[in-house]
Amino acid sequence: MDQNSTIDIGQINEKIERESAFVDLLTGEMNKVIVGQKYMVERLLIGLLGQGHILLEGVPGLAKTLAINTLSKAVHGSFSRIQFTPDLLPADVVGTMIYNIKQNDFSIKKGPIFANFVLADEINRAPAKVQSALLEAMQEKQVTIGDETFKLDRPFLVMATQNPVEQEGTYPLPEAQVDRFMLKTVIDYPKMDEEQLIIRANLIGDFGNVQPVVTLEQIIRAQQTAREVYMDEKIEKYILDIIFATRYPEKYKLADLKPLISFGASPRGSINLAIAAKCHAFIKRRGFVIPEDVRAVVHDVLRHRIGITYEAEAENITSVDIINKIVNEIEVP
Repeated sequence: MDQNSTIDIGQINEKIERESAFVDLLTGEMNKVIVGQKYMVERLLIGLLGQGHILLEGVPGLAKTLAINTLSKAVHGSFSRIQFTPDLLPADVVGTMIYNIKQNDFSIKKGPIFANFVLADEINRAPAKVQSALLEAMQEKQVTIGDETFKLDRPFLVMATQNPVEQEGTYPLPEAQVDRFMLKTVIDYPKMDEEQLIIRANLIGDFGNVQPVVTLEQIIRAQQTAREVYMDEKIEKYILDIIFATRYPEKYKLADLKPLISFGASPRGSINLAIAAKCHAFIKRRGFVIPEDVRAVVHDVLRHRIGITYEAEAENITSVDIINKIVNEIEVP
């Protein structure tokens, strides 16, 4: 039995090695334009391969828009950007029916959601009605306009950005809706030497010319192959231990976390943690998941899935601090 499984893993490894060859090509193409922000680029790829969506949080000017635009150019996909504002309507996102006087009939005008890569800029600036229209499309991968339903193009990746500054007049995403995002990535300022390169590139207007290096078919194939990455039962148990420790910390010698957590991660959290770990292994060109893959993505998958109590807020304890404690306590297989 063991021999068979090793042969299988060997075959998977070869397949992943072959199928993931484009990853270096794609990151290399994106790095022509995006200086630093390696972490953000890697998370975008994990979201794309895992058929999930990403919520990016960071102050303005950290190349969030530029990153997804560059990715769409490098992948030969269509890109649309929706600037979320308080007066935006669901029809502005998904599309609407327009009356045609000549034909005395209604025709459908599709909205900007019909693209491979959609940037929902400052998602917390639009009311709940608009947010839920976008989230329905993200979840169902389809849009209904009038009485017609349209499938969205594949691959389909939504990158929503959220500004942590200026919270007046914003509509924070409710917990249940934030849960729809596979990853929530918090990005920080670039390092000083990276920022120096950014200044130089901007001053001479040299942003590098991004060429399409990967086809949409290759991405769709890679999405299927990433699911084939081997995950041992011990790794599955490790993922479940982390998730269950967010729900029942007292069972994992973490009773001090009980009063700090208002609710733990949902089953969607465990599914996404497993998928993201497989995609991380795929990006690292490995056919099997190791504990380091889980640890590499655990913060992005869980930071928006753990509710913290007023007590935790009073003590300045964040969901990231809770994740750190859990990951340090749970035994690594």
